[in-house]
Amino acid sequence: MKTQISVLKKSREITLKAIQGLTLEQLHKIPTGFKNNIAWNVAHLVVTQQLLNYDLSGLNCLVSDELIAGYRKGTFPEKEFTEEEFEEIKELLIGLPNTLEEDYDAGIFKKYKEYQSSTGYIMNSIESAISFNNFHEGIHLGIIMSLKKLV
Repeated sequence: MKTQISVLKKSREITLKAIQGLTLEQLHKIPTGFKNNIAWNVAHLVVTQQLLNYDLSGLNCLVSDELIAGYRKGTFPEKEFTEEEFEEIKELLIGLPNTLEEDYDAGIFKKYKEYQSSTGYIMNSIESAISFNNFHEGIHLGIIMSLKKLV
């Protein structure tokens, strides 16, 4: 799992680098033909990793219920982040993979509730969830890169 968590960390570094220097206006712009914006995608990455890894393992997520409710699968941008709020999202984006690694190494992931993603991939262990989450992160990094060209 060290490799998979390393991939997650690198993906998050690339995501952060891709959005560096964008204004709040650019982060929140929804271009024609899109359903969401860069800020939503970044928060969605944070939330999805928590749900796939912690919630489905029967553990408490490390982000607020409010953040989960606003950025889980099936949601759309309903509010704009302030500068301070988005800084917190970026800190979670970078910091939570380290916590995941520590928690995995500590052996806290004892059980897993089987879950089938919208792509049809079935997760039945923390290991399969961490691997699938990397695939999910890659999809959203691609969306972020596309949005960046249009904002």
